[in-house]
Amino acid sequence: MARSDVVVVTGASAGIGRAAAIEFGRRGCRVALLARGIEGLEGARHEVVHAGGSALVIPADVSDPEQVESAAQRVEGELGQIKIWVNSAMVTVFSAIDDLTPEEIRRVTEVTYLGTVHGTLSALRRMKRHGRGTIVQVGSALSYRSIPLQSAYCGAKFAIRGFTDSLRSELIHDHSPVHITMVQLAAFNTPQFQWSRTHIDRHPQPLPPIFQPELAARGIVFAAYHQRRELWVGGPTLKTIIGSRLLSGYLDRYLADKAYSGQMTDWPLDEERPDNLFHPARGDFGRYGPFDESAKERSLQFWMVTHRSTTWTLAFVVALIVVTVLLL
Repeated sequence: MARSDVVVVTGASAGIGRAAAIEFGRRGCRVALLARGIEGLEGARHEVVHAGGSALVIPADVSDPEQVESAAQRVEGELGQIKIWVNSAMVTVFSAIDDLTPEEIRRVTEVTYLGTVHGTLSALRRMKRHGRGTIVQVGSALSYRSIPLQSAYCGAKFAIRGFTDSLRSELIHDHSPVHITMVQLAAFNTPQFQWSRTHIDRHPQPLPPIFQPELAARGIVFAAYHQRRELWVGGPTLKTIIGSRLLSGYLDRYLADKAYSGQMTDWPLDEERPDNLFHPARGDFGRYGPFDESAKERSLQFWMVTHRSTTWTLAFVVALIVVTVLLL
């Protein structure tokens, strides 16, 4: 891994995007930070530099392809060839489908899905020209299994996976050196639950269990430097994806029963609550949401998928011991 790698992270002003930018900074990378909120971007820049990297702040709305392309040109002009591009920008609305407006659904789609497409296209043009590079799509277990109260977001994540699978096959067909990977995440403690638009009457929360954003960041960085088709981060991601393939009907009923209360706290909504759907929320929200007490920092599942040879060795040893005990 070159310590001078040029990395672009969208959605870098807060949450998982910001945590990923800091993680790349720890490796000495030159990180371009893209998002709408200048205060959050400046906070992220400070943390990336403090971690050991360098940072370029570029305010941009990823729903606008011209802004994304202009940002990519600036990155190449000021930092050099882009080695890694991470698409992490997203917005969501917590709402029953009946309460959503067409404008809200369109906006979630434009930022979360089309923002990923715009970033991918700008990265792809440059990476194909230079003959190298990796695109990391920040996905979710919800790109395999939708849940109630987040239909627009789930639809956008499904679309990202479909788009990515098509592109992956095209890159293979063309014998392209460009690699694309998708990191499927569990539920994380990020500011999205403080600033996302909501039509429910209580403060929203991630569907437990909850993890801290640094775990997602380590997964994104690992995926950027290893040739994996997909990387699943967190035990709930594994269970959700496998369950969606084997027990889809059961999950329909289970989520109907559990996913409403599971996404709501007992806290009343703050009348001064920010709303970042169409405009960035004012202020620097950092990496974390309000769920530090219940959020986990580590995942055994993640350790296993990032240490596959050790995992298989341990599994073989355990199996050998079991067989020996049974024979004796």
